[in-house]
Amino acid sequence: MQEASLASAPQHAIILAGGSGTRLWPVSRTLLPKQLMPIGGERSLLQQTVLRALKTFAPTNVWVVTNEEHVFEVRAQLRAIDPALTAQALAEPLGRNTLPAILLGLERVVDADPEACVAVFPSDHMIRNDEGWGMSLARAMELAADGWFVTFGVEPTKPETGYGYIRRGAELGRDAYQVAAFAEKPGIKAAQAFLDSGEYFWNSGVFVFSAPVFLAAVEKHQPPLHLWWSKREAIPLTRGYAVLPDISVDYGIAEKIGRQAVVRAAFDWDDMGNWEAIYRLDPKDERRNAVEGDVLALDCEDNLLLSRGGKLAAVGLRGMIVVQTRDATLICPKDQVQRVKDVVGALKAQGSPLIEAHVTVNRPWGNYTVLEEGTGYKVKRIMVHAGARLSQQMHHHRSEHWIVIKGTAVAEVDGAEHLLTENQSIDIPKGGRHRLSNPGKLPLEIIEVQSGPYLEEDDIVRFDDVYGRIKA
Repeated sequence: MQEASLASAPQHAIILAGGSGTRLWPVSRTLLPKQLMPIGGERSLLQQTVLRALKTFAPTNVWVVTNEEHVFEVRAQLRAIDPALTAQALAEPLGRNTLPAILLGLERVVDADPEACVAVFPSDHMIRNDEGWGMSLARAMELAADGWFVTFGVEPTKPETGYGYIRRGAELGRDAYQVAAFAEKPGIKAAQAFLDSGEYFWNSGVFVFSAPVFLAAVEKHQPPLHLWWSKREAIPLTRGYAVLPDISVDYGIAEKIGRQAVVRAAFDWDDMGNWEAIYRLDPKDERRNAVEGDVLALDCEDNLLLSRGGKLAAVGLRGMIVVQTRDATLICPKDQVQRVKDVVGALKAQGSPLIEAHVTVNRPWGNYTVLEEGTGYKVKRIMVHAGARLSQQMHHHRSEHWIVIKGTAVAEVDGAEHLLTENQSIDIPKGGRHRLSNPGKLPLEIIEVQSGPYLEEDDIVRFDDVYGRIKA
């Protein structure tokens, strides 16, 4: 009876979109990670993942789990695909790795369909051959309906040290196998041995399972998480998030569960985890250079040369990664791209803002671009969408001066409203309650000049916010 109900169970997708993508710095930043950026096309990796999922799953059965910092951008990207998808984005209060994130999405799934079969997809992978992807997914769903915990295995093409591995066991038929063992990211010698043996797949990080089987595994192998989950009707899951263990689904469940299966991937896959992957997938010129942006390359071979800010001129380079943005440049040999995470770690230890945001930062109401900054001052260009408004707020440490350069603004300062048009300005005193709104049908652009001893974004006290960013 259980098998019959699982075989006909509804199917849901949970897409994980909360990662920071540090190995693609300086293009990928904490506030705009790689999954939210267009890579390999005009759409972001997240949008590509959602569109692929919609070929199999109903829009109401696709859930995207992200975090509070990214949720507004995620919703905007989902809305660009289908306005009905906007409500499918769920926000973690803070990052707690993949297992808690899956449970957060699973709450919505089991509320609708307790016996559902669920596929969990990372949002930052590049998949080619959608037909093969659909075939592999259908096979995985069949196995999940029969009680297996399933992942996809990718045939390795080189001794890759940046991926986890799966050793396949007994055949289950139709390109599926029992899992004999999982292996963590290996050293180069072990990775070569895995490749030579012909017994190993790369672990794709995609999981397919039935909800009852998964929750039973959580109860058995992760009792604290299951206790948190079981109290969700009385205490919202997001309220207890801060005390949860930071644990991945691989370590917490996949490596412990009983009936594990792996389906050979019938599609091309790349996790877009580093700049070498971008080089590998980008088109090359006659000298094997992958070039993006405003680049002048003289006597260069076998490089990735990418500029997203200004002219990049390169001379005589061989086998290098050069990535330039408006505020940072990365230069490293292609065979050392895994060390980019060390760069990010060093910048974090220095307290550098370069790991957090680009000079242009997206917000739910629009965006701002830092044009210039120095000791005691900062100049921004602020764009506000038609009909949008910022929170009512104040600052302890800075005053501001607003100049309208395009559109019409309503500036609320200490309870008084001021209508401003192009070339008009207003002063915002330190400690004054203020709010900027765009009442027009066109985008509003202003120049904001900040002055004071402390000018960071955490000097904001919000009193009212239409985007729900006020914390209790």
